[in-house]
Amino acid sequence: MFLQNTMKTHFVTLVFPFIFWLVQGLNPQCATQDHGSNLQVFHVYSPCSPFKPSKPLSWEEDVLQTLAKDQARLQYLSSLVAKKSVVPIASGRQIVQSPTYIVRANIGTPPQTMLMAMDTSSDAAWVPCTGCIGCSSAAFDYAKSTTFKTLGCQAAQCKQVSLAANLSCLPLYFVFTRDLYHLESCGNIFQVPNPTCGGSACTFNMTYGGSTIAGNLSQDTVTLATDPVPSYTFGCLQKTAGSSLPPQGLLGLGRGPLSLLSQSQNLYQSTFSYCLPSFRSLNFSGSLKLGPKGQPLRIKYTPLLKNPRRPSLYYVNLVAIRVGRKIVDIPPNALAFNPSTGAGTIVDSGTVFTRLVPPAYEAVRNEFRRRVRVANVTSLGGFDTCYTVPIVAPTITLMFSGMNVTLPQENLLIHSTAGSITCLAMSSAPALNVIANMQQQNHRVLFDVPNSRVGFAREQCS
Repeated sequence: MFLQNTMKTHFVTLVFPFIFWLVQGLNPQCATQDHGSNLQVFHVYSPCSPFKPSKPLSWEEDVLQTLAKDQARLQYLSSLVAKKSVVPIASGRQIVQSPTYIVRANIGTPPQTMLMAMDTSSDAAWVPCTGCIGCSSAAFDYAKSTTFKTLGCQAAQCKQVSLAANLSCLPLYFVFTRDLYHLESCGNIFQVPNPTCGGSACTFNMTYGGSTIAGNLSQDTVTLATDPVPSYTFGCLQKTAGSSLPPQGLLGLGRGPLSLLSQSQNLYQSTFSYCLPSFRSLNFSGSLKLGPKGQPLRIKYTPLLKNPRRPSLYYVNLVAIRVGRKIVDIPPNALAFNPSTGAGTIVDSGTVFTRLVPPAYEAVRNEFRRRVRVANVTSLGGFDTCYTVPIVAPTITLMFSGMNVTLPQENLLIHSTAGSITCLAMSSAPALNVIANMQQQNHRVLFDVPNSRVGFAREQCS
């Protein structure tokens, strides 16, 4: 699709917003020019950050809100793999309301900077566009871009989406299936036009939560680091209604036909890695490397598995878990990959705390408690293993086919600001094991799709 054939590796800014997502622009004193393939990074609470909260939450409030929103994402992921017709709120809303990582992308000619959420479990890209009713004031002004165009209903991308979804009357449903709250049939509430559209534009109309958003399937140049990706296909939002407004944008890193990997195939060879910084980092900075060059050579891999029901998700084979030196007793079917049901384990950048199905979580939790040897165990929200005295925690090792990932205390425990409460930062989930971003922090996580593998290597990301 694209004419660029050189393979490059680039660093893209990562920022970690806890609660606020409205981006009014960077502090002019901080918005210095990026150079080469390195982009300037900002602490979410630094004077430069557009995400500074006006009134910080207490630690307990922050944890409880994060857990609640994390749970919604887990329900969403579980519904995806089960391929249910009613899908809970997708990562688009989680980006608005819960911790996530975002990258700085430049869209259009001349470029306009947008902070787009990075989501390995989504394919689509979409941004709020100028004139959008109900959108944030920080929107992409497509009228100022000389390379922007709205795709018509006869465009290959519009037809491709329709065919991929096997929904002839819903030309954009495949792109936004991941962001739907109710997946409706033809002629129902969304009134999405058929491929002829009755007009010139390939349009969509979708809902999530209590909100409805609508827009056009569009194309423009998207520049990541120093590389332009011309004719990038994305959704240009024109209208929102309801209490859940869309963020500045979503950049899908899944494996679907309209994901970044597919649209930049010749440039980045469907290869990328990221390094997510620790919560304790003073600047919360990290990096996203695009392309096969410059990726770590000393890294261990595990094969990627493919679920035909949800081929975009990054499934891996988790075979056992070790707490300290003991491999805990987990029934094999609790970890087994089952493409017919969607059961198994995925690596996800949007979930904050790792979740394990109950038999696996209970085995890990019980051995963790036994090794900590503190009788007084309390709870906090969804965390059921918390302590009000200092503890020495064992390591937990995730044992995959071909590699082990040992998690030290910084990847396992969350602490209150005053240090009076410490919790094991894992919980249970009903149907799917999710290796979440807290457990990925300070690791280089490499997705090598052509070779169908994902690798982990310890790295200080901050």
